[in-house]
Parts: sequence; C-alpha cells; structure tokens
Amino acid sequence: MSYLECAESQLAEIELLTSMFPTQEELELMDQLALAELRNYVDGSASADNPPPSRPQFLIKQKLESASMNETEIILSCAYPSEYPNVLPDIRVRCSGLSRAQQTQLQAHLNRYLMENCQGEVCVLAAVDWVKDNLQPFLNESLLAAPTLKKESPSPQEGFSRLWIYSHHIYNKSKRKNILEWSKELGLSGFSMPGKPGIVCVEGPQSACEEFWSRVKVLTWKKIMIRHREDITVDHQDEDGRTAESVDSLRKFTGFEEAMFDPHGNRGNHMDLGQLYQFLNEKGCCDVFQIYFGIQGR
Repeated sequence: MSYLECAESQLAEIELLTSMFPTQEELELMDQLALAELRNYVDGSASADNPPPSRPQFLIKQKLESASMNETEIILSCAYPSEYPNVLPDIRVRCSGLSRAQQTQLQAHLNRYLMENCQGEVCVLAAVDWVKDNLQPFLNESLLAAPTLKKESPSPQEGFSRLWIYSHHIYNKSKRKNILEWSKELGLSGFSMPGKPGIVCVEGPQSACEEFWSRVKVLTWKKIMIRHREDITVDHQDEDGRTAESVDSLRKFTGFEEAMFDPHGNRGNHMDLGQLYQFLNEKGCCDVFQIYFGIQGR
C-alpha cells in the first residue's frame, strides 16, 4: 500500500471503532490534532507525498464480567505507525486483575497472534476480540497464585529508582495529561516541565518507574531518553510495611506535579532555567542540572 492507501485504511478503522465504542469511557482519542491531520491528508488537503507528522493514538477501555472476578478492566493502548497496516501497530494491553509478570505473558501472546494472523491488515478490533477471548486463563492463574503469594516470605530486596527523562520538547496536551495520570496511577512522585526542552522526573518503586518509562517511550517523540537514573536497593525489614516506609523515605518529591518556571518566548515554550535550578536545589537534586545542560547552575 502507498502512504495514502495506508492513511485511508487507518481512518476507516478509527471511524469503525468510534461507532462501536461511542463514549470516551470506551474509546479515548489521545490527540485530536493527529486525527484531523490524518483526515485532511485523506481528503487531499495535504500533500500525498508527505504523511502527517502526528500519529493517531487512542485507548480502548473494556470492563469484562468473568467467572473468577466480579469485574475486570482491560485497556488497549494503540498507536499507528505511518506505514500501518503494512506494518503492525503498537498495541499495549493492561489488565487490572493481572500481575506485571502475567501482563507481560499476555502481551507476548497477543504480539505473537498479531504477527501470525494480521500482517497487512487492520487489526485493532481483532486484538480487542483476542484479548477478550483469551483473558480468562490468565485471570484464573492470578487467583490461584494469590493465596500462595501471601504465604511466601517477602523478597529480600526492594528496588527504588529515580529516572531523569529528557525530551526535545513536551507541548502536546494529551502527552502532558498521560504523564500526570500515569504517575498518579503508579504511585510515583516527581515533576514534569513542559516546553523546550521537556524534563520529567519520576521516583518510587523500581517496577513502577520501569512501567512508566515503557508507556512514555512508545508515544511519538522527536527525541526522548533517560538522561540519568538512580537505583537504590532497599532491604526488607519485616512484613508490617516498614519496607514501604523505607522506600518513601528515599523520595525527594511529595506527589507529582507539572512545574512551570516563568514561561517565555514567542510561543511561551521556554522556561527560566535559573528558576529550574533553584527548584532542583531545594529538592536536593541540583547536581542533575549539570547532567542535563552541561553547565553549573547558580
């Protein structure tokens, strides 16, 4: 397929999905601008030689009744490459009733199904149906494992991480919303600074930081990386929550916030780096300023 034919298939699939999942509680489009650009491209309002730079991204949310649980929520996070359906889309599945290890297994099985059955075809609806049809065995395994986990002795170590993420820029409101919501969902503290450059710091349990990074990095960015990370091993002390207290004692931030430092410039997208340095200094993180910008703050 040409880029234009791919775009026509993408738009047709989105229109089908919006008719099947009409409410925002079922289908959440993350970037309305990307959808508008796609529609203009298909309608001939933009050059056929250059596909839109922004890529459609959306969440499909389903609540399922099951034999083993009252209600289970699944979320499929979908992003279209320009060449889709010549290539597979990026589809990530999350389920409230599964452990991280089981979600990893479910994701691997879904990826294999898509590779074997959906090459060259639109496949988001097929992915939704596959997850619905194949979720129950994973939920059963989760229920069987739950009593065993309570009897096991605690792991001798618990990881704490602090990730310092750099992006060429953070403008998009949907991405900014994702960063705030995901950090809250995963129990992470820190801050994000939109504009150019964009900075995100998250801290908390290592597994939660890794999950946050796995979600953020697959969004469409001009450039994004972990510029610096801090990993600390915390020894378990007992079964009464003291480990959690030890992890929390390592935090340098209270909660998670979007921080603005005197925005200026023609588009209001540049921050006052002097104020950023003072903010980091107050949090005991001023050494990171030089890692980001290569200069000593003052």
